[in-house]
Amino acid sequence: MTLVALRNLGRRPLRTSLAIAGIGIASAMLLDMVMLSGGIERSFERMLLGRGYQIRLSPKGTLPFDTEATLAGAAQLVRTLKADPDIAAAAPVLGGSIYARTRDSLVTLFGYGIDPVAQPLYDLETGRDLVSGDTLGILLSRTAARAIGAAPGDTIRLVGRLDPQLGAPAVERRLAVRGLVRWLYDYQGQRSVGVTLPLMQRLVGAAEADRVSLVIVKVRRDSSVPAVVARLRAELPRVEVNSVAQLVAHFRERLVYFRQLSYILGTVSLIVTVLLVATLLTITVNERLGEIVTLRAIGVSRSRIVRQMLGEGLALTGIGAVVGVALGLATARYLDAILTSFPGLPAALSFFVAQPRAIASAAGVLGLTGALAGLYPAWVASRAPIAATLRAEAQ
Repeated sequence: MTLVALRNLGRRPLRTSLAIAGIGIASAMLLDMVMLSGGIERSFERMLLGRGYQIRLSPKGTLPFDTEATLAGAAQLVRTLKADPDIAAAAPVLGGSIYARTRDSLVTLFGYGIDPVAQPLYDLETGRDLVSGDTLGILLSRTAARAIGAAPGDTIRLVGRLDPQLGAPAVERRLAVRGLVRWLYDYQGQRSVGVTLPLMQRLVGAAEADRVSLVIVKVRRDSSVPAVVARLRAELPRVEVNSVAQLVAHFRERLVYFRQLSYILGTVSLIVTVLLVATLLTITVNERLGEIVTLRAIGVSRSRIVRQMLGEGLALTGIGAVVGVALGLATARYLDAILTSFPGLPAALSFFVAQPRAIASAAGVLGLTGALAGLYPAWVASRAPIAATLRAEAQ
């Protein structure tokens, strides 16, 4: 049946090629929209869970790094968390703006104050890592290293808060560059550096109250996360406690536009596919009506005629889908590069995530669409009056 369908499609090469091109474009759009609809959420979740830390604690009413609000008493909070038998690790983090002095100018940086023993924020690329208590070392992102003109082994001058009256540095330190790292949550082009938490607190003036921006928590078993979140909320009423699943839900609310757009464009692509397949097969039926009724006259059953027309619809859709997958993957990569370049988005985030399930879903929907699009032409072909059609063809 498939060979017959392909042979029949080959009788009209130009028309068939145009239809395949149209179906390929529609298939590419459908695939991209399937990847977009859930891909950004999966990418965000995968990014947050990259090191296995499932819970974030931040100031009440905020999300991590949403504002400049901080939590006081970080050391006591971390001790309380580590006393919980379900918690494997707790990593305090302080973020803020600091500066690097280059000759007679200052380069603005974003600084992370971290505990090197438990850190889920970066991957070391070259050089060596910080160690606990290292108040003379610093880690640079490659973007920050280029802006400052420094490499591992160099010494840089780091400036903390500025005196608002004099416009001069209130805190300044000479630090040795230990290594270059990739910060997991940085946006594209962000100039980030990392120092130990006590040093960062002194640089931004948060040491007196032992302040941090957030605490990232790792639970021993994933199944215990909801119970731990509920317990921490009860024990720490002044702290915002969110699991990664809840952060993903907040993220989904902020980007609901992209999901709606994916549904609309995906529906449009299916409608285009149905119209293309149905139109081509209907024209084909009208052109081959004499051949079809002749087959009927010599005993070919209606069900076989229907199967043949549906086979042509599936074959046409299948060829177009193959073209569409290649086109869709290439388009998704291009669009993803554009969307992830927006300011404030983590560079590790992806809007289009190619997963086997997404490709299989798009292929299944397209196959069903091709079969449905062939139903009307198949019904017309199977119901054509034999005698009247033969007389009309003979005239």
